[in-house]
Amino acid sequence: MSASLDELRREIDAIDVALHDLLLRRTQIVTQIAGQKPSGRPAIRPGREAEIARRLVARHEGPFPVQALVRIWREMISALTRMQSPLAIAVVARDDQRSPLWDLARDHFGSATPMLAVNTPMAALRAVSEGNATIAVVPWPDEGDAEPWWRTLFNEDAKTPRIIARLPFLRAVGREGPDALAVAAVPLEATGDDQTLLGIELGQDVSRGRLKDCLEAAGLVTGQFRTVHLPGGGGSAHLVEVGDYVAADDPRLALLADRLGEALIRALPIGAYATPMTIPKA
Repeated sequence: MSASLDELRREIDAIDVALHDLLLRRTQIVTQIAGQKPSGRPAIRPGREAEIARRLVARHEGPFPVQALVRIWREMISALTRMQSPLAIAVVARDDQRSPLWDLARDHFGSATPMLAVNTPMAALRAVSEGNATIAVVPWPDEGDAEPWWRTLFNEDAKTPRIIARLPFLRAVGREGPDALAVAAVPLEATGDDQTLLGIELGQDVSRGRLKDCLEAAGLVTGQFRTVHLPGGGGSAHLVEVGDYVAADDPRLALLADRLGEALIRALPIGAYATPMTIPKA
């Protein structure tokens, strides 16, 4: 029995060496890719990262926990991203030792990634705009927010940060706890299974029911709504979840504009994210 155990342990040692060699080779390839990227292209690729996770989960088998599998790859991806360009996270977490959002950010962006705790979503977004953080992790919007942070993204400037991910990406059936959104100034990417967050500003009073009808008539299937009424009876602003990837030049936005007519001031994607994966509860 002891000889057999020794043989198995030697095999594990050999596997560890092989895994390490593959990690070193992956690092070399990432370095080559970084050298061939156009200047100024961000290293963060949230869409590709989601595709990698989906592929791993789809081919996984055996008793090794899928959550641990994805966490290993998240750590590796974050470390290799930091090799290519700065990566730091600003998190809305008044107490970074007990904040659910802090834990979500740490799980997704890696245990060695620098993180900054801030008090409000606006402070997190400001950290990104001022260059003190690469990504802001903010709470999923609340209908009762007096000053919704998402309104600051109603801007067509290419440098304006966008919502790029919803956390957690991997979630167990029946999971309890808050969701978070990651916001960064990187291009949006379609993965084949996505959700888009549209920012819609109206200059006239339009009921949420009518807006929903106009969206769905334009081919935009809606999910959650968040609404804020502008002061002085000046209309309203809406954050609308759409069950598809919607680019800025998507023809469905033109159809929506036709439906809403003069009431519409603007309608634009302020973010898109790969639909999170749900797995059986452990």
